Amino acid sequence: MLLWIIGFSVLGSIGAVAGAALMLLLPEGIRRKLVPCLVSYAAGTLLGAAFLGMMPASLGLAPATTIMATVLTGIVLFFVLEKFVLWRHCHDSECEVHGHAGPLILIGDAFHNFVDGIVIAAAFLASIPLGIAAALAVIAHEVPQEIGDFAILLDNGYGRVKALVLNGLSAAATLPGAIMAYYWLGETEEAVPYILALSAASFIYIAVADLIPALHRQVTFAASLRQLVLLLAGIATIAFFHFGG
Repeated sequence: MLLWIIGFSVLGSIGAVAGAALMLLLPEGIRRKLVPCLVSYAAGTLLGAAFLGMMPASLGLAPATTIMATVLTGIVLFFVLEKFVLWRHCHDSECEVHGHAGPLILIGDAFHNFVDGIVIAAAFLASIPLGIAAALAVIAHEVPQEIGDFAILLDNGYGRVKALVLNGLSAAATLPGAIMAYYWLGETEEAVPYILALSAASFIYIAVADLIPALHRQVTFAASLRQLVLLLAGIATIAFFHFGG
């Protein structure tokens, strides 16, 4: 199980940074069209992982009242963390809160990736399909976020190579988070359902507070239809990985 957790944690880190770096090589016009598509798909994977995987798994291990209270508490917690710029999801260089906060972006990103590692470990400890689904959701939502982080760092005077290296270092925080969670949760298995509930809360919060509002900037029928199709595709992907076996 540890090898699964390490493998998908590394894949999540490398995949997100590599995907963002490749996207930045594309012409700006193409990139601006692709990022909303990625965000739509990512929102679907997050919601699918939360509602089809993490919450059912946690409800099967602990009373519904405490699990739902944990989810609610988690949503409030992530709201507070975002207010302290530790849990933010920029997708362009014009994010008004983070326009001149390169170092803070990197600190917040490292914290977020560390938590992603905990999410991946907890999901794999519940089941391999849930772990794969959670890792896929992490990768899907991290790619557009990393694109925004790159843009912010470049706007703050960082060179491309330096921005890539620093983003890579912050992304590497996923692995220690996953390993620590694996050993800790292995000793305290009763905490697994509550970690899964908090993980579901983080995915729901990211989807409904950060990603979906960004999609509402495009209001044409064609854009809205495309967003809906991609969001449903994200949900379907998670359903396939979680229930396909």
